[in-house]
Amino acid sequence: MSNRTTVMVSIVLAMLVASMDTTIANTTMPIIVNEIGGNDLYAWAFTSYMILSTVLAPVAGRLSDLFGRKRIYAAGIVLFLFGSVLCGFSHSMVELIIFRAIQGIGAGVMMPFPSIIAGDLYPVEQRGKVQAFFTAMWGLSAVLAPLLGTFFVTYLSWRWIFFVNVPICLISLLTLKPYKEVYQPKKASIDYGGAILFAGGISLLLLTTAVDHYSLVYGAVGILLMIAFFFYEKRHPAPIVPLNLLRNRPVAIMIAGSFVSCAALFGTSSFIPLFLQNQGHSLFISGIALLGTSIGWMAVAVPSGKWVLRFGYKPLLLAGNGLLVITAILLFFIHEETSFWYAFGALTMLGLAFGLIFTVSTIGSQQLVEVHQKGISTSLQLFARNIGTAVSVTIMGAIITKSSTFYAGIHGMFVFGLLVSLLSFLIPIAIRSKAKQMG
Repeated sequence: MSNRTTVMVSIVLAMLVASMDTTIANTTMPIIVNEIGGNDLYAWAFTSYMILSTVLAPVAGRLSDLFGRKRIYAAGIVLFLFGSVLCGFSHSMVELIIFRAIQGIGAGVMMPFPSIIAGDLYPVEQRGKVQAFFTAMWGLSAVLAPLLGTFFVTYLSWRWIFFVNVPICLISLLTLKPYKEVYQPKKASIDYGGAILFAGGISLLLLTTAVDHYSLVYGAVGILLMIAFFFYEKRHPAPIVPLNLLRNRPVAIMIAGSFVSCAALFGTSSFIPLFLQNQGHSLFISGIALLGTSIGWMAVAVPSGKWVLRFGYKPLLLAGNGLLVITAILLFFIHEETSFWYAFGALTMLGLAFGLIFTVSTIGSQQLVEVHQKGISTSLQLFARNIGTAVSVTIMGAIITKSSTFYAGIHGMFVFGLLVSLLSFLIPIAIRSKAKQMG
């Protein structure tokens, strides 16, 4: 196999296993709790994974700029594999939470690398096809994960939802081994202080979305740590997050746009299946609706690399956010009698919107920076999307919980989505028509 082929096999398998893991855990956690106990700690099995996987992505991207892609990516796979084995042997909820945290560290290190390595290996016009392939893996995992979870719980044991990761991770490592890295790292000292301040600050801020008590205290300490991080990074010769990257106008705008667009509607995929189940559809059918998002996503991701060369970033991001506003309007009119196919169509439109926004902003984050900043720039895009998604899910969940009826809550959360999507549409206007290519 060629150099490109082997590394593509590796990163696709890593994406598949990381994306499936979250969905399988979501569907089987009630069964796990029944066996090992700890129902009062139920949410922390998800929170520990989510926080660490989100926080570690930018750190991993920066380390790959300094020390190369292959070794950092391989370390992420090993950590994820190790955490999966430990999760499978858990005998209490406390153990599972700790081991899920190790899994989350591995996932956070792994997840930026498909886009980073694709940016190293493929020209712009081919990158949309590669991103579409990655999206297909997320779509596949949305279908496979519930089926595998049901099979393991019925015929084997819930522990196999973690053990199944082992052979996939090993194959991913083996196919990575012959990869000859094309990127030459720009070595520098590791910014340990910046990494600790960043991880601590963001973790505490994310924690405010997951706890019922002391959220203001966690938020205040998190903000103080981020302020300290800002001033610390200004003085460091090799900062973990180069602040001059945020002075790159189009890149900073794309990061902000990714955050706001995800805060608007990316949480939709967490609630539409719940809506359809309330309509009387099965768990499987409500999951099938999510395929609409993958179909729409791939339809625009494949040609978007060529579109970037032809039209530029600004028109495409405006088009993507225009589609997001149209999606928000469609979702605004969802009501108690809405059909499956209406929801499926709205999710397909959502896929068209995010397929264009994500692919174009990923390409921009790589092409508009110096070569030695590609890793951190790409991973900051992923980080902004993850934070935006956490905000979206938290606010939408709170709206549903506090509404008088379920359907009033569904309507309320899509009012929120429409308002924020209008803000998201305005952000790309600030990009200059001709952005200077670097990477």
